[in-house]
Amino acid sequence: MGFFSFGEVVENYARNSIKKATNKGFNLFLLAILAGMLIAFAALAASIATHTVTDVGMSKVLSGLFFPFGLAMIVFTGAELFTGNCLMTMGFLDKRISLSGFLRNLVIVYFGNFIGAFLIAAISAFFGVLNYSGGLLAVSAMKTAVAKSTMPFANGFMQGILCNILVCLAVLFAQSGKDVTGRITGGYVPICVFVICGFPHCIADMFYVPLGLLARISPAYAGLAVQAGVDLSHLTWGNYIVRSMVPVTLGNIIGGVAISVLAWYIHLRGRETVKA
Repeated sequence: MGFFSFGEVVENYARNSIKKATNKGFNLFLLAILAGMLIAFAALAASIATHTVTDVGMSKVLSGLFFPFGLAMIVFTGAELFTGNCLMTMGFLDKRISLSGFLRNLVIVYFGNFIGAFLIAAISAFFGVLNYSGGLLAVSAMKTAVAKSTMPFANGFMQGILCNILVCLAVLFAQSGKDVTGRITGGYVPICVFVICGFPHCIADMFYVPLGLLARISPAYAGLAVQAGVDLSHLTWGNYIVRSMVPVTLGNIIGGVAISVLAWYIHLRGRETVKA
């Protein structure tokens, strides 16, 4: 066949989780920074493509077309993405990795992803990238950041679950391909679906919300946002952490663990574990 079966993909990922759990901390950190940057690049491209589109449906479709290339770049560079690494649950359930190794990976990768995404947000905010359309890109960034920073906790949590079910499926589907086209196509569809649905992704939000927060520092950008009717009073780091980062991260973890448990139970439970 021109692709690996889903059972083979699950087995391969569970085996590969050994390397993820035992990789040197500094290597993990660098790969995580890279993944955060790649997700941010894709988010920036989607933002530029949609910032003047007033039709909500068309805006979502355009975002769905561009954002999935972030995962494609991660797959081919071997970068470490927090949300996808929740799939290491399969390696833990199959007794291939320890809980400490699993959690160590997630913690290192989470903070590395943040640094990578924040770096692209800072460069975009302070070095002219937001000047598109006379600053309308900056206004769009602040509007997005406000929406994410005012989302009810339960909404962020529950939608975060749905998001990472799709993201983790995308990671697995991307591993099913045996060539470049197959791997890109496999990961593309689930990511496109979650973006069009508007589900929050904690790593993407590490770009989107800081971008708006940093844009607000500029009096010119802030003035344009006020003229456009954007209420910036709720756009604070505190609201970002409490209303976006915490609930979405928790939801993403639950979603990733849920799809991992299901895949493990169906394809690996009761089978003899291959350690290497």
